[in-house]
Amino acid sequence: MLKTPAELAQDLALSIRERRIAQGWSQREASERSGVPLRTWRRLEVEGDGSVERLIQAAIALRCEDNLAGLFPPPAAGSLDALLKRQAATAKPTPRQRISRRRPAP
Repeated sequence: MLKTPAELAQDLALSIRERRIAQGWSQREASERSGVPLRTWRRLEVEGDGSVERLIQAAIALRCEDNLAGLFPPPAAGSLDALLKRQAATAKPTPRQRISRRRPAP
């Protein structure tokens, strides 16, 4: 079932509130820890309304920032060639290993 933007915002607001309560924080404490003004924090919890920057600040304070990357996962590859190309583009180069030129002691 698809949800409307308002329903998704309400779900997000509830999640923020539940996470804050699980931390044992008041809204004021969460506001202070995150740097989000108290009035904005209340709007985040009640309406799910706030800027992306404020949402990120709240996620960091509530220790949920790792989950933000999952909001927009890369699209599925359309072919094996496309998958290999994507993997090659995102692969980290392996550090070069130094080769010791010393000779073993006799």
